[in-house]
Amino acid sequence: MASIFTRIINGEIPCYKVAENDRFIAFLDVRPLVPGHTLVVPKTEIDYIFDLDDKTLGDMMLFAKKVAVAMKQVIECRRIGVAVLGLEVPHAHIHLVPLRKETDIVFTNTRTVVSEEENRRLAKAIGDKVKL
Repeated sequence: MASIFTRIINGEIPCYKVAENDRFIAFLDVRPLVPGHTLVVPKTEIDYIFDLDDKTLGDMMLFAKKVAVAMKQVIECRRIGVAVLGLEVPHAHIHLVPLRKETDIVFTNTRTVVSEEENRRLAKAIGDKVKL
């Protein structure tokens, strides 16, 4: 069965898309740690990030960097944190989390509720700044 990320990539489930090319997609997390929390996902469904071939992993990080640079321009924060957990969804992905303080990227924190309007605004604003 296809992962939820594959279903998003295939357009079966809506998302707040930030950026996309032929190999990767970035979209806002539906259960964000903080507003703007973004996921970067390869379009090829591979469970574990370190099972990606070297070129795909490197290109994914470069794609994530472009998204992170755009996020930093849009969201007031000190940095964009990067995390790879990969336990909830069996599809490789990178979390990009705007950080004001180190504890913003603690995954046991209560998740933030962000309105649809704010998610649409953030996705568009970040997407407009991404230079692919």
